[in-house]
Amino acid sequence: MDYTDNENIQFDCNRGCAVSRDSSGELNVTYRSGCCKLKDYNWLAGIRQEQYKDIFEVRFKNTRKGIYINTSGQSIKTGDLVIVEAASGHDLGIVTLEGPVVGRQMAAKGIDPKANPLKKIYRKAKSFDIEKWQEAIAREQETMIQARRIATEMGLEMKIGDVEFQGDGTKAIFYYIADGRVDFRQLIKVFAEEFRIRIEMKQIGARQEAGLIGCLGVCGRELCCANYISNFQSITTAAARCQDLSLNPQKLAGQCGKLKCCLNYEVANYLDARSRIPKVSEPLEFQDGQAFLMKTDILKETLYFSYDKGSLANLYPLSANEVREIIKMNRNGIKPESLKEDVIPSAPEFVSAVGDDSISRFDSPKKKQGKRNNNHRRKGGNKPKTNAKQS
Repeated sequence: MDYTDNENIQFDCNRGCAVSRDSSGELNVTYRSGCCKLKDYNWLAGIRQEQYKDIFEVRFKNTRKGIYINTSGQSIKTGDLVIVEAASGHDLGIVTLEGPVVGRQMAAKGIDPKANPLKKIYRKAKSFDIEKWQEAIAREQETMIQARRIATEMGLEMKIGDVEFQGDGTKAIFYYIADGRVDFRQLIKVFAEEFRIRIEMKQIGARQEAGLIGCLGVCGRELCCANYISNFQSITTAAARCQDLSLNPQKLAGQCGKLKCCLNYEVANYLDARSRIPKVSEPLEFQDGQAFLMKTDILKETLYFSYDKGSLANLYPLSANEVREIIKMNRNGIKPESLKEDVIPSAPEFVSAVGDDSISRFDSPKKKQGKRNNNHRRKGGNKPKTNAKQS
């Protein structure tokens, strides 16, 4: 679909679709796979297996997805809007996966159709279903604002992060965050009277909220929790320590206020490299003095030493194996001659983060006038020549 010709198109990235009206006033909703959070790549596209021909993955708002079986008899494909079975009433979603890859998703999520029968796809969505769906979506933002106001007035220690209406508009899911247990029985009664719908309260964590809302990280890419992470592992400052990262909360915290999920990505590599690096608890002994450990490049397994404990001017790189041999020699009372003979001093390939937060770090430095010009002016010297033509 060409989106450049129609100025009335609205992009609903929460549900992965584009909404527009044609010249006759009919509502059109088009699936946009690039907007889907936690989207799975169909690497088995074009391959058919008989046992998965009627099983589809259906996506709703944000990261909520489900596996459904087609009992309508209609031909359904990826991108179709379908009416599906819900706990009460029916819901409307977009088909995002089909074929054998759905079976892999079921195995990964522990879904067993024999133990728990799959919910049904009733039929493809019709125009009046889509109109009703869009009317329910239009109520979500206002409902969330009112719900937050009511929760604050009741003095509940909770934050309502998002509201999702069911496709038929008869039910809403309120996603909330709370540090402790919240008794919201009275709150549900107030919500039901205020909004005239069925209420479902669903507690989520800070990381899940970031995935629901979605954003860009400091790396410039989409947040991992909104892109592909569905199971969140515990993250501690030990992951930062083993990678020699500065324990700066502003640097290590993500959009959710918790430690970044990416801190865990390279921990295994760093632990493996650290296992091959000797522990240097004392300076290395040489015939021309002591060499102090100043910096360690963990992944390159290189250690940098200096004869001056308080200076980073002349650093001598040694591999982990070389350091291990020198430590053995020192324990046996043997001192190598010098680091200066065979090793060329060099600076480690790292930069300090000091000054990164300065708002003037991108400004071009001002040119300073030399003392010669200033003294020249004081003595009444001739003015500098110009390019102006003399008449």
